[in-house]
Amino acid sequence: MMGSALTMPLVDAGHEVRLVGSPLDDAIVASVAATRFHPKLGLPLDQGVIVYRHEDLDEALADVDAIALGVSCAGIGWASARIARHARPGRPIVMITKGLVWSGETLLTLPDVVRTALPAELAPSIFPAAIAGPCIAGELARRIPTCVALTSADRPTLDALRALFSTSYYHLFPSTDVVGVEVCAALKNAYAMGIAFATGMHEQQGGQPGSVAMHNVESAVFAQSVVEMSRVAGALGGDPTSAQGLAGVGDLDVTTNGGRTGRFGRWLGMGLSRDEAIAKMEGATLECLEILASMRHAIPALGSQGKLRPGSLPLLEHLAAVALDGAPVALPLGAFFEQAP
Repeated sequence: MMGSALTMPLVDAGHEVRLVGSPLDDAIVASVAATRFHPKLGLPLDQGVIVYRHEDLDEALADVDAIALGVSCAGIGWASARIARHARPGRPIVMITKGLVWSGETLLTLPDVVRTALPAELAPSIFPAAIAGPCIAGELARRIPTCVALTSADRPTLDALRALFSTSYYHLFPSTDVVGVEVCAALKNAYAMGIAFATGMHEQQGGQPGSVAMHNVESAVFAQSVVEMSRVAGALGGDPTSAQGLAGVGDLDVTTNGGRTGRFGRWLGMGLSRDEAIAKMEGATLECLEILASMRHAIPALGSQGKLRPGSLPLLEHLAAVALDGAPVALPLGAFFEQAP
């Protein structure tokens, strides 16, 4: 959905856009090709968007100026391999996929994962970029004003992409802090789940939405989420203050209130089991499960390397226990806001 929504500012900026589906998107491609209607977004795509099936990727990428990657985290390996042969110096690659990958030794950002798939002779000259921050696909597709972070290790790449994408309603703010931005963009999926626990807990007790609910709990979990995101960013060599920006608090807010991860957390907070909550999501992609699985490997490794103090991520560890192991929701509020040396 986000990949399709991203066509809107590109078309409005005057570009021809070629939208290529993954092997899972044949029905959407057929609908758009026949009627222009996108069944997931619930609106037609612009005539300036040409749609292709995944078998026609080579044709679609033959002479493009830039490549934008919008698959889910689980498909990043497949997509990276497919686009690698189309990489060229001066042809930027930008992704809207969120996630971190455990390499067996460390956590890799997705721009790093894409770069490792590039031909060895090209890797030194191509710096994959990423878009992160508060953006609901359905809102961007309807041209709702949107502010996002754009990150890459290479300033000319940032400048080129910002010029390509910017419109009167789509604003990109560049950052060379790839690690900090990408850590926050990934972790916010897990933390949004935890913030939404409070909504479910309130409903489980018979409460109704209103000014008196469990907003105190939500706020405490939100604040601890920002603390922990900054700690992980710093531990991996990024700027901890990125947690205070669009990729951190901005995306955390929008994902909690308008994203599928917030809905998943609500079900868990209501007392549903992990499998029952997943069934309620009706097949929606849950990046929070993937990021929590990666972080479960990373936390002890970062601790043994002296980069994270033991016990400094109590919320994240509890979220992993709930989402991965089926533990009951029991937020460790008393362990929040400990001062790390």
